[in-house]
Amino acid sequence: MTLRRVVMWRHGETDHNATGRMQGHLDANLTETGWNQARFAVPALARFDPDVVVTSDLRRATDTATVFSTASGVPLRIDKRLRETHLGLWQGKTSAEVDAEYPGARAVWQTDPTWAPPGGETRVEVAARAAEVVADLDAADFDTALLCAHGGLISALTAQLLNLPLENWPLLAGIGNCHWTVLARRATSGLAWRLINYNAGITG
Repeated sequence: MTLRRVVMWRHGETDHNATGRMQGHLDANLTETGWNQARFAVPALARFDPDVVVTSDLRRATDTATVFSTASGVPLRIDKRLRETHLGLWQGKTSAEVDAEYPGARAVWQTDPTWAPPGGETRVEVAARAAEVVADLDAADFDTALLCAHGGLISALTAQLLNLPLENWPLLAGIGNCHWTVLARRATSGLAWRLINYNAGITG
């Protein structure tokens, strides 16, 4: 069976999100708001009827995914290839702190997916490792997969699966906490991925 649908779900709010700090590979905790966001999202995500949940190994994603897996009974897998972009020396800093130390660098990073923060990785590299996860699921007996991951990774993987030119990757906006993006494909379209929903979710 070929994988027909991928639902990419960003983790709930963390303490770093709440204070405006960049996380990258730092292992931040969900806030109470984040836990509630995950619980509220479960009924909507359950309608996609996923066969498997695969989550980043970072705690904020694993905890979010566990809320869904526990409530739905869908098997949970952990895969470190779904980690957020490594932000190198920027991890743990606010945008203002990065701008003060590296003037103009954030603008370059936001517009060039081949550029990496000092000591970090590019969006292209992130998309490549995440695409390996999708390829593995494609080779297995799954119809729909729910990936619980991170905003930067989801945007990059979406661009990769849609075969967008690199110069168009920055056109994809960010993903809200506990919001999701859905890609699907059908045999009549040559198994190409199509964007069904982007940054969908429950607010409030």
